[in-house]
Amino acid sequence: MYTCNYSFPVCSSSSSQRPSLPVKYDFSSFIGTFLPFPSKPLLRKLKKILTGVPETIKKNAVELIDAFVDLAFDFVDQPLLPSQTNFAPVEELEGCIHVADIEGIIPDDFPDGVYIRNGPNPLFGGYKSAISMFGKSSHTWIEGEGMLHAIYFNKLSSGTRTISYKNRYVQSDTFKYEIARRKPAFLPAIEGDSPAVFSALMLNLLRFGTVDKFLSNTNVFEHSGRFYAIAENHAPQEIDIKTLETIGKWDLHGAWDGPFTSHPKKVLSTGELVVFGVSAQRPHMKLGVLSADGRKMKHQVDLGLKRCTLCHDIGVTESYNVIMDFPLTIDMNRLMTGGPLIRYETEGYARIGVMPRYGDAKSIRWFEVEACAALHMINCFEDGDEIVVMACRARGSIIPGPEFGSNKFEWFSRGFKHIRSVDTSQKDLQDGAFFSRVYEWRLNIESGEVKGRYLTGTEFSMEFPVINEKFTGVKNKYGYTQVVDSTASSNSGMAKYGGLAKLYFEDKAFDLSLSMKVERHKFQENTFCSGATFVPNSVGVEEDDGWIIAFVHDERTNISQVYVIDAKKFASEPIAKITLPSRVPYGFHGAFLALCSQG
Repeated sequence: MYTCNYSFPVCSSSSSQRPSLPVKYDFSSFIGTFLPFPSKPLLRKLKKILTGVPETIKKNAVELIDAFVDLAFDFVDQPLLPSQTNFAPVEELEGCIHVADIEGIIPDDFPDGVYIRNGPNPLFGGYKSAISMFGKSSHTWIEGEGMLHAIYFNKLSSGTRTISYKNRYVQSDTFKYEIARRKPAFLPAIEGDSPAVFSALMLNLLRFGTVDKFLSNTNVFEHSGRFYAIAENHAPQEIDIKTLETIGKWDLHGAWDGPFTSHPKKVLSTGELVVFGVSAQRPHMKLGVLSADGRKMKHQVDLGLKRCTLCHDIGVTESYNVIMDFPLTIDMNRLMTGGPLIRYETEGYARIGVMPRYGDAKSIRWFEVEACAALHMINCFEDGDEIVVMACRARGSIIPGPEFGSNKFEWFSRGFKHIRSVDTSQKDLQDGAFFSRVYEWRLNIESGEVKGRYLTGTEFSMEFPVINEKFTGVKNKYGYTQVVDSTASSNSGMAKYGGLAKLYFEDKAFDLSLSMKVERHKFQENTFCSGATFVPNSVGVEEDDGWIIAFVHDERTNISQVYVIDAKKFASEPIAKITLPSRVPYGFHGAFLALCSQG
């Protein structure tokens, strides 16, 4: 998603007056976004007229538009089904709560630090739809304000280990504004009737200087001893990891303005951070290389894409950046002609780009591949003349959802069905469209040859892959994924992960029809996880020396726990189950971060 410059003072929630929001507009950006076909003379004339308008008149105009929205738009709740109750938001807890209910033992060599998971926790009771004369627009399942859930592991000098839990909203500027207002302000602007989505985008931009909220609900990452919450529609929010307080927006010292990937990658040999951002306006994708100390943007380049690809992840090898240009697209022109803002184009093209670390658009070597949906890479590495790219691959995209007016529950329910056939030729078949399997591309940078194959079969679907991050960009033996419970997901119309999988990339499967060994850790029935990540053993010598840790919820008892699983005894029972003082809704990505002072 794209953003504009803004000025965003926030009023105290104790004020009896409605909070004001003076907006610093980038009118050129506004016109270029919402008038995609204007003649150049008209565009110049509009810019000149708007530049001459006094600020007082602009302010009064915004207040009139604000009043119009309050009068013309009704916010209504999107109800959850009984099978979806753990997707409902929770309240913030006061302070940090000591956790004493632990089944099993935390190993002595388990590191001190914080296991933290990000995820959507929508304000005002849940997701909303906005109904008006323009039609209906609705929040999608990927929206909702970010809430951090953190488990702190602290070993005292006496040898005693303390564990505590805390949750906290990521307090972006848009979050603070709606909290002060005490009711929804931003109109849903992704899914809905085309006129409703278009009007939401335009009215949000006119009122707030941005088309959508800064959600920061997807991931958490560390760079140079600082910690950040992120969703790719806006810049990262720096977080005090000890308190979960939001410090503020991180714009890389003014060097990066706009969207920022949820999955930046650190280069092992240099400590540099490779980032990118996508935009509905040109440049559709730009890439940056940030210094190891986080103080300097060493390289920034427009990748020259001709469409806005909603790319979620990026890969790095020792020498290259790996870019996915797949047919999940954002298109304002499509919206204005009655289509959806975001669409997975089943007949669209797909390609993977290999780019030298400090290259430009002309240096990218593009490899055409079969169209598919692949939100998450597992790893990339160099193998002779080949760049190896491993990812979780499905026939269709779970984002954003069905065409508006379709039966949303039925569409998601069919997409989660368990497929038995490995035939991927039926691109338009919705049944099993989200069934995700581990796939490997081998891209020969000398000959241009592309070789691709599935590494896993159809026993179960997998997503949210993680590895030991010490092997990012180099050849790895192991990976870990969350295992989709296809039946539970289909029955609820929402993704539910009923276990974990360990991938053995160098070990053959017992079934000779499969490419590699996969070990499974199953949960009890109606128990599901989110935010699984790998915690390396600091004194370990092998790649899988460590633990898998995940937030787990039992829907029968409504109890949330954190499981700690020995990665070397993967199929065995968790070595520890930590019962939490509050329900933790299902969310997105988790990370284990070493505790250190932020200075």
